Amino acid sequence: MRGPRPTPCIFPERFLQEARVTVRRRTAAVRDVQRSRLVLLLYEHPELSAAAAALGVELSARQVQRWRQRWLAGDFSIADEEGRGRKPTFSPAGPRPRASHGL
Repeated sequence: MRGPRPTPCIFPERFLQEARVTVRRRTAAVRDVQRSRLVLLLYEHPELSAAAAALGVELSARQVQRWRQRWLAGDFSIADEEGRGRKPTFSPAGPRPRASHGL
């Protein structure tokens, strides 16, 4: 099924440079390398569909669409956004008391 052509992302040079560095790092997280590879792939081939780009960087087509939308909106980062769900309201003050086993 064909859809509209993807809107090309205009990446800032600094963002592209960070992506190049991340791809070459040996200690980078896999998700950061995948996202950086996606940045570089979309920069070199802006006409790629989400499905074609997904195959090139081992992400799903939906993930590629979401990253593309985020970058088109001007949020040039590869970090995860704050997640949904209940956030922790406190942290324990110290070590937990040992429970007696009643033996």
